[in-house]
Amino acid sequence: MRKAQDRITIGDVAAEAGVSIATVSRVVNGRYGVAPDTSSRVQAVIDDLGYESSLVARSLRSHRTSVIGIIVPDLEPFSTELLKGAARAIHSTGYELIVCAGDGHVGAQVGWERRYLSRLNGTLADGTLLVTPTVVDVAHNAPVVVVDPHAGASPLPTVASQNLEGAMTATDYLIGLGHRRIGFIAGRPDLESARLREQGYLKALERSGIGFDPGLVRVGEYTREATEGPAHELLEMSDPPTAIFAANDVSAIATMDVAQSLGLSVPDDLSVIGFDNILESALSSPSLTTIDQSIQEMGYEATRLLVELIDEPDQEPAHLTLPTELVVRQSCRAVTA
Repeated sequence: MRKAQDRITIGDVAAEAGVSIATVSRVVNGRYGVAPDTSSRVQAVIDDLGYESSLVARSLRSHRTSVIGIIVPDLEPFSTELLKGAARAIHSTGYELIVCAGDGHVGAQVGWERRYLSRLNGTLADGTLLVTPTVVDVAHNAPVVVVDPHAGASPLPTVASQNLEGAMTATDYLIGLGHRRIGFIAGRPDLESARLREQGYLKALERSGIGFDPGLVRVGEYTREATEGPAHELLEMSDPPTAIFAANDVSAIATMDVAQSLGLSVPDDLSVIGFDNILESALSSPSLTTIDQSIQEMGYEATRLLVELIDEPDQEPAHLTLPTELVVRQSCRAVTA
């Protein structure tokens, strides 16, 4: 007797429907040679038992899996939002998604994505999205699209956002509110997005005639844990900043929490602005003013591009840069005399 937890096989379907395994195979693969009433009976059994053919077996037969792979270093707010966009893009395309996530630490290991890509591309998936990879010279035997290429320019198709321009907008907004001592909590120094956001911060200060004070810059590495110490350092200075621009929303929210633990009010004593516009930014207290880099749209466009490449692999690599936009909420206020 088949146990309830056992995987349903093609043999189970054949036995339940009273037909041969070959007949079930023809029905599953949409081949001719099966009477309509028999095909309907087999399909009803497939639906009832919840049978799914093996991805590997399907790939061996047709050289296609109808699956798109997504490789992310971790399942955190950025990648989660990106997956929502990818899921929206495959709606009605006939493709499914398979997600391969690292352990949260692989992103700091140069080349970590090569191992994951070798497992997916061309065997379990017809094409793969690489999210924030550390390298872009990956070997691949099926289409690959890179999302937010942290290593910089890539010969592969890419989708990114206006990191430099968005950071300038964030800093300009604080300057426009009258802030002059503006702290900056940077992301990981090895990542292109972090470098561009720091450049945007510096450019905005320069064009406004505000002298750069390196003592107002700390590194938060895009994580809450790495941000808390640097936020304490900035806020416990003898002459602390009146505003802080954090290179992502996770760091910005951590900064607000540190400020409040020190008895400071956000935004009365400290203005804070982030970058990303993840869901948590609207739910924080106070709600976080941030730069929206359209994360879901990045996932949508990257997936749409990948499907096009799977269907027409000889296309020239496309490089899309999506616009950013300031989202004003409650975490910033004008300087008062």
